Amino acid sequence: MKDKITLINKSIGAALLIALGNFGLLKLGNPIGPVIFAFGLLGVCYMRQNLFTGKCGFLIEDKIKIIDLLIILIVNLIAGYLFGLLFSIADTSIIDAAIKKVSTWDLSIAFFIKSFLCGVIMYIAVYMYKKGTPLGIIFGIPLFIFCGFQHCIANIITMGVAKTWHTSIIICVLGNFIGSLFMWYISKDNKPKQNK
Repeated sequence: MKDKITLINKSIGAALLIALGNFGLLKLGNPIGPVIFAFGLLGVCYMRQNLFTGKCGFLIEDKIKIIDLLIILIVNLIAGYLFGLLFSIADTSIIDAAIKKVSTWDLSIAFFIKSFLCGVIMYIAVYMYKKGTPLGIIFGIPLFIFCGFQHCIANIITMGVAKTWHTSIIICVLGNFIGSLFMWYISKDNKPKQNK
């Protein structure tokens, strides 16, 4: 039970960190916002919080339990939406930017591809962090934002700020998950072997 409470707490922490980065993105816009957003994933990695998009590509590699990954996802989504609501109260100036962003989302193949590619970048960013460099995060996060790729936890936070809901979140979750696992799969044979 204690392990599950810790899992939930770290999932709430991850949602808060991404929400802070997303707040900066909505507040500042391009070109500064995407760079500031990287703070969120840097915080998640260095503080060892549980972010779905940072964990799903390591499902097999790190032997993460499916139930634990589902808990992380659900808590990230619920907490992220609630943090978005709170931030919309704290600063109403970000609401219009959030509404505008949500209005561009749809259920298209293009939206899935953008979610898939975000998953690819998230896997690379976290993998590079695990190898001792934050450069994957520092460059990867602005890259996916400038390219218009879709991140499910950032998107749910934006929905919270906009005080709305969009079914594209389902496509985004699937795209992020598949993209991360795909990147793990095609790169797993190229990774250096651990000495035993």
